Formats: sequence, structure tokens, C-alpha cells
Amino acid sequence: MPFPNMIGQSAALELVRGMIGTLANSSSTVLITGESGTGKELAAQALHIQGQRKTSQFVPINCGAIPKDLIESELFGHIKGAYTGALTDRRGRFEMADGGTLFLDEVGELPLDMQVKLLRCLQERSVVPLGSNRSIPFDVRIVAATNRDLDEEVAAGRFREDLYYRLNVLPLKLSPLRERRDDIPSLLAHFSGKFAQEGAAPVEFAPDLLDALQHYDWPGNIRELSNLVDRFSTLFAGQKLSLRSIPTWLLPKGLVKGNSDVVWSPKPARAMESEPDILSMVQAISGDGEAGDPLQDKGRLDWPAASEPTPRFDAPAGRPVLPSDGISLKDYLMDIERDFIQQALERSQGNVSKASRLLGLQRTTLIEKINKLGLKSPAETDQVV
Repeated sequence: MPFPNMIGQSAALELVRGMIGTLANSSSTVLITGESGTGKELAAQALHIQGQRKTSQFVPINCGAIPKDLIESELFGHIKGAYTGALTDRRGRFEMADGGTLFLDEVGELPLDMQVKLLRCLQERSVVPLGSNRSIPFDVRIVAATNRDLDEEVAAGRFREDLYYRLNVLPLKLSPLRERRDDIPSLLAHFSGKFAQEGAAPVEFAPDLLDALQHYDWPGNIRELSNLVDRFSTLFAGQKLSLRSIPTWLLPKGLVKGNSDVVWSPKPARAMESEPDILSMVQAISGDGEAGDPLQDKGRLDWPAASEPTPRFDAPAGRPVLPSDGISLKDYLMDIERDFIQQALERSQGNVSKASRLLGLQRTTLIEKINKLGLKSPAETDQVV
């Protein structure tokens, strides 16, 4: 398949595929634009794979991820002794990509002084390594990408106009996922298969949840969708999920209002019998559940061991009973929060990033909560980093 990683059949994606097929065999510079998470590097790889340079190197560099004082060395290379710490000669990305494709990701992040040097390099088709006076010619197809509006950046003086015109020879614009809603079911199926837990079937999406996800705007685009499916695949391995079966704090913030009502599609009368009984757990904590057997004590909401069958959440039935003398709701909820965070740390072997994904929290937020609650990872580390 010429586009194995470009999933979907929407008109917007078909247009991109057609453009890639047209641009692939040219040696002219391509500028790919689009929001973060739309798959700009995948498009660059497709241009390389379908072009005449496919047997040579595809060399990517993220211009926004390299410190300012190292980007010149990364691009052009250096010789031994060019600066403190330069113990050996090193080839830059232009040399490494000779005969192939150099992908300049997030080129809009380059500082102005580096933009001047890049422009000169592109004009002369040669590089001069740091500390050297020898010019090294290269034969490289340049593909650049940015999530910034470079017209606005030029107008604001943050991006050189001459470099912009040098890069924007063949433009390729990628649509955000909200303009490719027809591709969402295919993407969900793809990532469900990719992230399926060992020994478990891929997660499935009931019609109400699928409908909600298709009407969500996805500000993080395909990257956000991929992360969400990864989360579901970890927490609800092998299960069929409905909108009602998932606590709102595990869903994208834009999918629910501040009052936790679902923005799209009314909730069904009851969760499907085959779905995880997470709703009961949330109702038990919030007091929104149906009347049923009272919860005699708040207890511990244990996560089943990895070897136990689904459902993954062993939730209490009914709503908890308010003691006659009252209760400290703050302390009660803090105990539950502490318990879940500790379990997430245990399940992730102390990896805070993995634990934050299990809990649907930002990593920094989880670190704050861990420190506030005085928790430690299974490794008994002195501090969380």
C-alpha cells in the first residue's frame, strides 16, 4: 500500500493522497502545513517513499526540539574542537540525508539568526560545518513542515520572507480531524487494534460513544485520538464501551460540559450488559445512582489483578449511605483519590507518565497530587520527577 499509515477515505484525505502522488517525484521543496497532530511527518514520509529518492535516507529533525545553541551543529555538523565538548567530527543532517530527503519539522520554530544560515545553505546547496572553512555540497530533497501560519509570522517579523518563499515552492495542506469526521471510525478501529492489550480483543465503541466522538472537534487531532484509544485499551481491555459507561474525567474535556452532562447524544436508559460497570462506581461516589443495596462502608475500590477477567472495575452497587452523624465529604473523596493514585503508581511500576494516563490527568497535576498526599511509588523514590 502506498499510504499504509494514512487511515481513512474522506474527501479531504483523498485530496492529500492525490497531491502526494503528484509531488512525490519532484525534487522541489515541499512545505507541509497543518495543525499539530494532523500527521505532517507521515505525509513527508509518504512523499519520500513514493519518490525517486526512496532508496536513500529519510532524515527528520524537529527544529523546535533542539536547543538554540545546538541547532546549527545538528543541521550542518561540526569538526573536532569547534566548541567546548566537540571531541570528534560530526556530520550534520544535511550530509546524512545526501541523496535522500531531509524533513525540517516545525521549521517555524527556528530563531531568526538560524533562518539566515538555513536560507544561505538552501541557496548555495552546500553546508559549512561549525569550525571548518570547507564547503560540502549536498543533494537533498527538502520537505519542511509547520503548524504556524507563516504568512502571519512573516508579517510579525518572526519569520524571514525570503526563506518562506524558498520553502513554499510546493504547498501541501493537511486538514484537521474535525474536517475529516468520516475517517474517525476507521481511525478508532486502527488504533484499537494497535493498542489492544496482550491476550485481549481490541476495545469496541457502542453507537452512542462513536457518535459523540465523531461530533467532537479534536483540538489535538489524530494524536489526541490515538492517546484516547490507548487510554481506553489500557483501562477497559477487550470491552465494548458506551458513552454512559465511561466517567467524564476519562473523556476529552471538550466532550463534556462543566456539569458533566454529555455534549452530544443523550445517554441511553442503561449501560449495555457487556460494558464495564464504571457508572456504578461514579454514582456511588457522587450520589447520583439508582437506589439499591446500600454500601455499608466506603472500603477500598480495588483494581483487579491483571490475570482476573473483565470487567476491569469491580464497582460497588447502589449508593453509599450517609451516616446519621454526617461525614467529611472532603476527607472521604481524598481517601478515594489517594487510593486510586496509589494503585495507578503500583500498576505502572512507579512510572508517573503511565500513571497519569491511567488516571486521565496531566503529568504535572498528578505530581502535585502525589506530593500533596504524601504518596510514594513502589520503588520508594524520595521524590517524583
